[in-house]
Order: sequence, then structure tokens, then C-alpha cells
Amino acid sequence: MQMPEKGADAGSADAVDLEHLVSALGARSIVLVGIMGCGKSTVGKRLASRLGLEFVDADSEIERAANMTVSEIFAEHGEPYFRSGEERVIARLLQEGPQVLATGGGAFMSETTRDEINANGLSIWLKVDFDTVMARVRRRSTRPLLRNPDPEGTMRKLMADREPVYAKAKLTVTSKDVPHEAVVDEIVLTLADHLFGPGQSNVS
Repeated sequence: MQMPEKGADAGSADAVDLEHLVSALGARSIVLVGIMGCGKSTVGKRLASRLGLEFVDADSEIERAANMTVSEIFAEHGEPYFRSGEERVIARLLQEGPQVLATGGGAFMSETTRDEINANGLSIWLKVDFDTVMARVRRRSTRPLLRNPDPEGTMRKLMADREPVYAKAKLTVTSKDVPHEAVVDEIVLTLADHLFGPGQSNVS
């Protein structure tokens, strides 16, 4: 069992017994949900490394299964086709936990997928503000839903439509414009509070 670092503050992520935390997950996956650009992949990789778990990106698995990129699937077959495949792939992945699973921005909108996640995972909404997410998504030109003359307007509508559903996630962590490791620390503390009870993160 991993002991907390010597001298670690009881309220810090360093005080969390990570092996105990992973054990408490059982076969459940940690499932990151939220709008595109909220940090699911970048933060998820670091979280998986911290916990000694495999990181899995649902979009990458969908691309592998289809032998096409997400953008190509949208362009050639449309969004409903993509969403149907997304449901099937995520359901399969959830049987392979524990892991850290990053989902696409629209995945959690599916009631079927939410039910699968509730049954086999622990969902965490990475909540992000509009300015931060726009600064991030402008760095990439591969977002099919933003390929239009008004990406900011599209993003505002997506956030307005989706955030009430993201709020159904079991846990919420704010993805601020800070180093990714700081967000990972916040996730670890939030998980510990949920799994062990508030203030019980230092379990040895």
C-alpha cells in the first residue's frame, strides 16, 4: 500500500493513498466528460499515470474501429451514425476497467451511454469556462462541429445545451487555465472525498 508522502498536508493530493483509491474503484472506470477542449485527454493521461491505470480515449477507439477519423465519419456518414458507433464503443470499453476513459464532448448526451457509465464507471465533469475552452480549441482545426463561419456562437450553444446534462455526472472538477497536474490534484482529492468520505483522503 502506498503511504502518503512524509509531511504531506492532510488536505493535499500527496496525502491520498492512491493504491487504496484505485482499490476502492473496483472494476469501475473513471470516465471524464465535458465539452471539447476541457482537457479530458491531456488531464486524463496524467491522471492515469498518477493512478497507475491505463488511459483510453474513446474517440481514438472509435477511429480505430472505423478505420476513419472522427472528422471523416462526420463528413461521410453524419452525426447520428457517429453517435450510434460511439455508444457501442463506450459500452465495450466500460467492460474493460478500471481505467481512465476520456469521452467525446457529445458522448454523455446519450442516455444509453450515461446509463452504461453509471453502471460501470464513475463520471467526472471537467467544467470549463467559455474563454478558456475557446483559447484551447482554436489551436486545433479538427473539430467537426466548429467548422462553420461562427465557431464562437456554436460553442456557446453547445455549452448551453450540454452543461445541464454534464451536471448529471457523479462528480465535478473545474478545469482551470492552470498546469494540468494541478487539475489532476483536484481530481484525486475529489475522488478521495467521494470514495472515502470528506476529510478521509489520508487512508493508510
